[in-house]
Order: sequence, then C-alpha cells, then structure tokens
Amino acid sequence: MPPIRVLIADDEALVRRALEVFVNAETGMTVVGEASDGPSAVELSLDLKPDVVLMDIRMPGGDGIRAIERLSAELPSARTIAITTYSSDETVATALSKGAVGFLVKDSEPEHITAAVRSAHHGGFVLSSIAGQDIVRRIATSAAGQATVTLSPAEQLTPREIDVLRLLAKGMSNAEIGRELFLSEATIKSHLRRIMTKWDVRDRMQVLLFAARAGIIRIPSTP
Repeated sequence: MPPIRVLIADDEALVRRALEVFVNAETGMTVVGEASDGPSAVELSLDLKPDVVLMDIRMPGGDGIRAIERLSAELPSARTIAITTYSSDETVATALSKGAVGFLVKDSEPEHITAAVRSAHHGGFVLSSIAGQDIVRRIATSAAGQATVTLSPAEQLTPREIDVLRLLAKGMSNAEIGRELFLSEATIKSHLRRIMTKWDVRDRMQVLLFAARAGIIRIPSTP
C-alpha cells in the first residue's frame, strides 16, 4: 500500500521541520512538500496532489482559511487538517466550514498528529484533545469517539459544494454539473462524497432530501 502523502503549510520553519520529522518517522506516511503561506500551499497541493494537508490557519502573505477553502473547491481529494496556536470557537468553526476535516493545536503530541493524518486520510474527523473546554462544550461526541463542531448543515458545506447541490437538485448528472462548473466529473464525485461524509448520508437521494429539509435547496415539484 502506498504511503499517505502529506503536505505541510506553516510560516514558521521550525514548526514545518518538527511536523516533517513526526510524519516521516511514522510508518506508512511521508511528507511530499512544504509551504510557508496559503497561496504557495494551494499551488504546491495542486501540483503534488497530497492525500492530507496540514494547514496553519494564520500565515503572513496568505490566509490559511482562504487556502483551505480553495483546496476544498479545487482539490477535494485532499483532506485538510487546520493547525494553529489558537483554539477559539470561531477559529475552529470557520476552518471546518471552509472544508477542513479536523483541527490540531501546534503543541499536540507527535502521536496525536500522525493519528490525525491517518484518520483524515481514511475519511475520519479529528479534533485536538487539548483544544480547550471552550471547544469541548460546542462539540457532540459520536459513538465512535470522534467529534464534530455543532454547525448547521449549510455551514458544514463550502460554497462550491452548495453549487454542486443546487445543480444536483435540477436533475443534472455528474458530467452535466462538471460542464456547468468547468470541473471534471471526478471532482464532482469527490464533492458529493464529501457532502455525504459531512452529513452522514449514503446516496444522492439522501443528500437531496437532507438539503431540502435544511432549506438549502428546493426540489422542483412534478407537474
């Protein structure tokens, strides 16, 4: 099985180096690239196609939140984990609403970081165990022991995912949606898989019903 390919984005060279050491020391994963700001992280990710991106939220020369949003739209196959010194509710909620699949503070233990990378790669959601009681009060822990921030269904989606939903509600196929949004059919499928994962639904019909009940879309009535 090929190793999990990880890209690290942080403006501090020492942090990048530490994360690189932690990841490369773990069996089954490897660092394929590093960036010191958001735009560079997006450019490198589009070129290298990593499986997981560790993204600092606050970086000079380019906001990590914006980079997370761009990666979610332009490279949905990559799973992005937000990393930061800060652990406020707003930071967590914003990162997740823009497409991050987890949140870690920088002083997390090495084994927590590598476990987060592995979990994210396999479709899981991760939250730093030391993110603070202010965050814990806003999360609901699932039976599997993972956690999610309480966000409305619409807040869980990126703008691109909402675009896909609205075209899906018009009865378009993946190929038709791709042509409308100038994206590949594979990218549309990736967006739909991410929506299903976020909402814990199994198929396109359940996605449409969930979105309609949440008021995100309107399903046209038959004449």
